Amino acid sequence: MSARIVFLDRATLPCTVRRPDLPHHWCEFAASTPAEAAVRLHDATVAITNKVPITAQVLQAAPQLQLIAVAATGYNIIDLPACRERGVAVCNVRDYAVHGVAEHALMLMLALARQLPAYRADVAAGAWQRAPGFCHFGAPMRDLAGCRLCVVGAGALGQATAQLARAFGMQVHFVERRGATAVRPGYLDFETALASADVLSLHCPLTEATRHLIDAAALARMKPDALLINTARGELVDEAALLAALRAHRLGGAGLDVLGEEPPRNGNPLLDAALPNLIITPHVGWASAQTMAQLAEQLTANIEAFLQGTPRNLV
Repeated sequence: MSARIVFLDRATLPCTVRRPDLPHHWCEFAASTPAEAAVRLHDATVAITNKVPITAQVLQAAPQLQLIAVAATGYNIIDLPACRERGVAVCNVRDYAVHGVAEHALMLMLALARQLPAYRADVAAGAWQRAPGFCHFGAPMRDLAGCRLCVVGAGALGQATAQLARAFGMQVHFVERRGATAVRPGYLDFETALASADVLSLHCPLTEATRHLIDAAALARMKPDALLINTARGELVDEAALLAALRAHRLGGAGLDVLGEEPPRNGNPLLDAALPNLIITPHVGWASAQTMAQLAEQLTANIEAFLQGTPRNLV
């Protein structure tokens, strides 16, 4: 009997996706609401989702479902307890974006440290053309070399970012979990990291323990010229507190590839701030052609492995 595979939000992966080399029926939709997901999965064996939530209600409407293949690393959209209760396996894709996300994080660090947005605006406004000398001295720049980078999250993405940062001459430290009673060798405790970081880069998953990890109190502990980089999940950061810190000049800058609501259809004050030390990109750190191809291949391989009785990347 062939598996029925339903991809709920195919448009979120704009690249070729190889079909499993096994008997199956493939059905895909550009996008799905949770209500549509419940209908579309009613006879599915495998559900593929990138950002469509799979709730207990959706699972109840899909009695034949055996596997949820998440087309991403983060799986906070899945009701894992409900899946375990119903015997539905969940797998994700891992370590596919180690180059793309790490490069994106370094790009944000470099752009902020070297004041790229400010100098680009100056040139567009004619400031260089009017300069009395051969160059235009605008916003003060600094080198990454010698800066202390504190990395929150020591998984594949955090490690890859650390490796690139070391090549730039940065002093890299991983950060212990907030509230941890013991600090692992080579790590800094959370409070020390906040107070001493020249750059704080987030690479940890979003859980109830990490939601608003960087809140008003954390931002108040950071140095006034420190940079905050978030290429992980938007809700790791209290966005209102971040905006207040930037406007009050209590933070050197922020580079974000993620927001709490994506896409931000209801707007977001950070998008309207027009601050020269705030860079926001639309969750594209993972979106190079090479990175997406790796994701797509691993997604299909995960499904094949499960259907062959050798599941992998289970969460």
